[in-house]
Amino acid sequence: MTTLAAVAVTTATFLGMEFWAWFMHKFVQHGPLWFLHRSHHVRPSPRPFEHNDLFFLLYGGLSAALIITGDNGQRWWFWVGVGIAVYGTVYFFVHDVLIHGRLRFWRKSQNTYLRALNMAHKMHHKTTGRDGSVEFGLLWVSPKYLEMARQRKKVIINE
Repeated sequence: MTTLAAVAVTTATFLGMEFWAWFMHKFVQHGPLWFLHRSHHVRPSPRPFEHNDLFFLLYGGLSAALIITGDNGQRWWFWVGVGIAVYGTVYFFVHDVLIHGRLRFWRKSQNTYLRALNMAHKMHHKTTGRDGSVEFGLLWVSPKYLEMARQRKKVIINE
């Protein structure tokens, strides 16, 4: 497989994972698999691991299987596995570390985009039940949260 094709497949997979994560979160995790995802909406979590973390194992296992069977990059599915792994890594750092603070080495950011992500996710967690949540994606942010983050940054700078 050419380098350009590998980059294209990895990038397409990474971008596609945002839609897939949104879809799974809205219709599966807040649907039939709510019994697993519910642990993520309980705050503060009484344990370091949640039932919701099983989704990480599922996607991590799928990614690993694609990479292991992908003939060291010669098969297209190797690069799909890489794209899933890259998305999972970004997801971990943005969602679990930055937003939820499960590891304490990355505190609040002054970056407008990251602040908007945090605001959108906080809106998602306003409801602790299965129904009524908004903002199911991770990396795509509604423009209204970007504008709110910009406005807050202007207030902080002008103080």
